[in-house]
Amino acid sequence: MRTAHRPWVRICQDTIANGKAGTKSQCLKSAADALRNGKSVFIDRCNLEREQRSDFVKLGGPQVDVHAVVLDLPAKLCISRSVKRSGHEGNLQGGKAAAVVNRMLQKKELPKLGEGFSRITFCQNEGDVQNVVNTYSALGPSDTLPSGCFGQKNPDAKIQLGIMKFLKKVDAPDTVGPDVQTCVSKQDTSEKLPSQKETENVKLSSCKASEVTEGGDFPRKASDVPTLAFPSISTSDFQFNHEKASDIIVEKVKGFLDEVGNVRLVLVDLSHGSKILSLVRNKAAQKNIDSNKFFTVVGDITRLYTGAGLRCNVIANAANWRLKPGGGGVNAAIFSAAGPDLEIATKDRAGSISPGSAVVVPLPSTSPLYKREGVTHVIHVLGPNMNPQRPNCLGNDYIKGCKILSEAYSSLFEGFASIVRNQTKTVVSDKKFRSTSSELHENLLERSLTDHYNIDQKVKRGGNYGSESNKKCKGLREEPLVHMMSELDEKAILSVSTDTMEKEGLEHDKVGGNKVWGTWAQALYHIAMHPEKHKNDLIEISDDVVVLNDLYPKAQKHLLVLARLDGLDRLADVQKEHLSLLRTMHSVGIKWAKKFLSDDASLIFRLGYHSAPSMRQLHLHVISQDFNSIHLKNKKHWNSFNTAFFRDSVDVIEEIDEHGKATLNDERMLSMELRCHRCRSAHPNIPRLKSHISNCQANFPITLLQNDRLVIAPNGAVNEA
Repeated sequence: MRTAHRPWVRICQDTIANGKAGTKSQCLKSAADALRNGKSVFIDRCNLEREQRSDFVKLGGPQVDVHAVVLDLPAKLCISRSVKRSGHEGNLQGGKAAAVVNRMLQKKELPKLGEGFSRITFCQNEGDVQNVVNTYSALGPSDTLPSGCFGQKNPDAKIQLGIMKFLKKVDAPDTVGPDVQTCVSKQDTSEKLPSQKETENVKLSSCKASEVTEGGDFPRKASDVPTLAFPSISTSDFQFNHEKASDIIVEKVKGFLDEVGNVRLVLVDLSHGSKILSLVRNKAAQKNIDSNKFFTVVGDITRLYTGAGLRCNVIANAANWRLKPGGGGVNAAIFSAAGPDLEIATKDRAGSISPGSAVVVPLPSTSPLYKREGVTHVIHVLGPNMNPQRPNCLGNDYIKGCKILSEAYSSLFEGFASIVRNQTKTVVSDKKFRSTSSELHENLLERSLTDHYNIDQKVKRGGNYGSESNKKCKGLREEPLVHMMSELDEKAILSVSTDTMEKEGLEHDKVGGNKVWGTWAQALYHIAMHPEKHKNDLIEISDDVVVLNDLYPKAQKHLLVLARLDGLDRLADVQKEHLSLLRTMHSVGIKWAKKFLSDDASLIFRLGYHSAPSMRQLHLHVISQDFNSIHLKNKKHWNSFNTAFFRDSVDVIEEIDEHGKATLNDERMLSMELRCHRCRSAHPNIPRLKSHISNCQANFPITLLQNDRLVIAPNGAVNEA
């Protein structure tokens, strides 16, 4: 739940009554209320018998999918864990746990699609469990998963249930890799796809990089990994020399895999006699590149899952410079397979592409390529042209050609790395690739969890064992777990507190010179570019700026002034030519601060920018200094406004005027100790700090009193410290 891309509410019978055990009817009411509020629901009960599940399944409907996750883990493992654990909510631990588990396993019923589930996933080992975690945690607010029954080995077998604390994470696009055992079925009919055991037992060739033909097996690890499938760039229609291209591919693949951790790269070609695949395999073997991380596949890049059982959540497209469909080859195939959704999504990102660059495009969940193959992103790449029959031919200038092709693969892999960090939080060895998305998504969920931080600190379990009154062993998790997913519209995305996301310091890479922004980070950009669509949310619209209230303010008054200039994404993009716009934003912010001061002269305002925003589109914060808000919940919230991470607007304007750029301060400031913004006293946590600042009458530090950094009422006065 902490790492999910959509808001979740946990329903646990052990804690439903203000932290104490409650009833099933309370769970049902809470679940129904959460779904009505546009949140997805995690039913944290054992759900062992059909009768116990039925009332929750009835909450499903046209806008709500009902999923089950079955932990079919060894009974010995379940018993061992339940005996060894301590501090369990239902007090089911120690010696009595073994007997309870044995008794519980006698009366379970496997869930079936006929009960009303749209999707059931069975987990037989840790790898399966982690796949489910990855799948549900990556699911975006408007994403869906394919229907059917997945991973069941023996429909007649009894479930041996495990207790997995991290199965509280749910709902993601189906990025699960080919290792998931799948029986895509509608009750009586099934189509079997490669199972985990089958793919693990594949006998690979002696080459370090293996070739797999469509319909065959492929090298893999026991757990799923984010996978990029890509064609050879420029070697087909652009007629780039295959020897030189293969050298560049192997060099770039090796460099990328040395830097990035748990990912997988797949080079794809339609031809069984492909020269480029043969060259790359041989050279990859010579470089000792791990065949679990890089291999080649003969097949259609748009049908790798349905054709070869290989799940690739990202595919690359050898695009034309116009980023349009047509032409033939890979470009035509991908646009055709993805449908019109890809062309529309691409147009929203870029109108053209230059050689050596890449454009990352999130694929809408309505796209056939997303629904059928599980592809969540397409990365358009343009390489050098050596074909004299095509525009912008480099002739025989392979010095320039190799440089451009090298840049193209670098851009492609950097784009893939940004997707991995933003969606699956893959660990990256290079420090510049460190991911903070886990903390980011923790705060994105704050609006849907009533007591989020307590939930994070302790794993909670729930269950009902046959009757409402039997609470003796209610803590044992006997799956399946029932998940209710409610579709959220665009407004739900826009209601996320923008500064909440900024302060988590999510990093992005540059691809082709442009910063790669996650889908969720585009909300402010769309508001600024199309304010007519968001009139109800805006309090001022002009040619240069729009103004809106932060929906989750960190003080009594908290506004955002958005620049409407396309391409001005963040403070790092600002140059001297933007001075006039900065001054306009500042004056608009001052105007609104003074308007608030006319209503309440006790307020004090500060105007500024975050050094490293996570939301696209330059925006100025206008925030009162009382910080009296229920939405100010953690250290990063506080430090993003009360350390040098927050750049005062007047200082930014001065620096741009004198030096052409603003100073951007380190995100590590967000983890500094909590200090009062007036007296600078230190405090151990947010509640203690809030209690202090509500009574603190100390003078502000002199640095804030200089250069008009604070905005006060005309007759007000703020003494120096």
